[in-house]
Amino acid sequence: MNTRRHFIRVSAAAAALAALPVLGTSSARAASPARTLRIGNQKGYLSLLKGRGTLEKRLAPLGVSVTWTEFDAGPVQLEALNVGSIDFGDVGEAPPIFAQAAGAPLAYVAATVPRPQSEAVLVPHASTIRSVADLKGKTIALNRGSNVHYFLVKLLQAHNVQYGDVKVVFLAPADARAAFERGSIDAWAIWDPFLAAAQKTLDARILADATGVVGNRAYYFSSLDYAKQNPDVIKILIDELSQIDQWGQGNRAALAAQLAQLWGLPNDVVSEVITRVQFGTGPITKAILAEQQQIANTFFDLKLIPKRVNVLEAAAPGIV
Repeated sequence: MNTRRHFIRVSAAAAALAALPVLGTSSARAASPARTLRIGNQKGYLSLLKGRGTLEKRLAPLGVSVTWTEFDAGPVQLEALNVGSIDFGDVGEAPPIFAQAAGAPLAYVAATVPRPQSEAVLVPHASTIRSVADLKGKTIALNRGSNVHYFLVKLLQAHNVQYGDVKVVFLAPADARAAFERGSIDAWAIWDPFLAAAQKTLDARILADATGVVGNRAYYFSSLDYAKQNPDVIKILIDELSQIDQWGQGNRAALAAQLAQLWGLPNDVVSEVITRVQFGTGPITKAILAEQQQIANTFFDLKLIPKRVNVLEAAAPGIV
């Protein structure tokens, strides 16, 4: 996928989201509520929050109604934000960099703790590749401009291997898995749950994960205007997500069962994912945005984005 082209193209589907009916509005209330929170969610914690219904209950006294629209990837969510169709979403490290470079008015509003074990470079179980240095001259598949793209660059640097010394091929996860299974690539840089699925079903071996290399956080975003005008809504939303995080830490088996159903994956695969998850969701800080700035600088150096990005311009009000 050409990520920049994806953002630049105005999606008719995303634009149509603005016309979706408001859900959950009581017939006894006015046709137009005082405020609306339009959430764009991938299949993750936000989906679990939707199923609980607790967010709507907490926001109702504030006159805030909630709508939900599911997306299959972060870039599409951010495109919807760019055309004004959603107010909030969840995303990995890389897509916000491209969104900001494309002019999206995003604001980082919360982040998870680092989850470095949730992304890794995989090799076939019988591969002769035993160290990162052995990747020289080898073919590595990854999703262009993704969190693992940044991870691979930093992993190679840490082991004194030049990025130009490996052959990188850009493949979406499903295509990369097929190539890995065929043996047409030597290694695959990938994240969970694709990582766990390859371990369990392809007997793939982890060559190196991101521990000590990069953080691999997940982020929650809004628009700059929405975050500025609705800090009370954002605070409640992040608190609800933090509660799910805390619940998951103490109920890992139940969390795995719920995510397995949500993702349509075997429970043993999702249980493997949960063993690597670090729990915790908190506010954005300048230190966290500095991590994003390093990613932005790397992507500019790799000519993946057309201009330098100042990540601090996407800081929600009140960061420390």
